[in-house]
Amino acid sequence: MPLAEQGRDLWDRTAIAEGVALLDGVLSEAELGPLQVQAAIAAVHDDARSAEDPDRPRILGLYGALEVLAPSPVVTLNRVVALAMVEGPDAGLARLDVLAPSLAVHHRVDAVRAHLLGTPGRPRRGRGGLPARGTAHAERSGAALPGRPRGRPPVSGTAVTSGSGRAPSRGG
Repeated sequence: MPLAEQGRDLWDRTAIAEGVALLDGVLSEAELGPLQVQAAIAAVHDDARSAEDPDRPRILGLYGALEVLAPSPVVTLNRVVALAMVEGPDAGLARLDVLAPSLAVHHRVDAVRAHLLGTPGRPRRGRGGLPARGTAHAERSGAALPGRPRGRPPVSGTAVTSGSGRAPSRGG
């Protein structure tokens, strides 16, 4: 479940404070590794009173450190989203365009692009400046992906899941 949709008032603040204290102890005594950075990212989110409140520049910096310590396509894509949260969705999309050739085979690139294209407040324009369901940019990037049947639209918006958290089967 996305952080923005969680009921933070139901979170156990005592357990969070205990976890942050343990993390602070580890960070001051141990060499920084990927698990500590991941825990620090979670702690910054946990410390925020709402999904809009976290220290986003700090999260971006932590993803930068994680990208050095444990590079992976998922970390890189998370850093792109963090960049978009700090500098705006167009900055994230521009960074994604630069990274796209190296990430072209990763299945989450379309999901990140769709998320950034659908960011509230970002104008959605098609060819000729007219409002559109998708964008020419998304259509170009989606059509170039290997394995996607021609004519199948790119991902637009968030994934639909069944109550089990899995994508619904094609059979119904």
